[in-house]
Amino acid sequence: MSSNKFKNLPLRLGVGIVLLNSDNKVFVGKRIDNPVNFWQLPQGGIDKNEDLMCAANRELKEETSIVSVKYIKEIENWLSYELPKNLLGKIWKGKYRGQKQKWFIMRFVGSEEEINIKTENAEFKEWKWIDVNQLINVVVSFKLNVYKSIVKELNILLN
Repeated sequence: MSSNKFKNLPLRLGVGIVLLNSDNKVFVGKRIDNPVNFWQLPQGGIDKNEDLMCAANRELKEETSIVSVKYIKEIENWLSYELPKNLLGKIWKGKYRGQKQKWFIMRFVGSEEEINIKTENAEFKEWKWIDVNQLINVVVSFKLNVYKSIVKELNILLN
């Protein structure tokens, strides 16, 4: 399949959650379907006519069981990425060429017992808290620019 076939595909609309703990460390999960050592922030699609904030809270709960959060801020711009050639036509039933995401920064205010990644449609096999500036070292390369924007935003917010 040529990559030209995919250039007219739309971007999938989604939300992402930057979850900070009380030490300003960031929640990341290691995907079940990615055997390499990459970690990502909770994220997912938006349902038809779904409010963005509702989508963010729903995705966070679906992926981590977390509901005890305090909203901090919405990152102003939508952030997007394109899938690499080897994933085009494979992810999201081949309907999209990448994602355009609205990101929300939230504070986790619950206890760690609340965190459970063994959810109904589990996406993560492991999770941990990491330093904000480590985000760009653990993310898959095609999402790097999105994560650089998030780190920049976090450094402004936290400093």
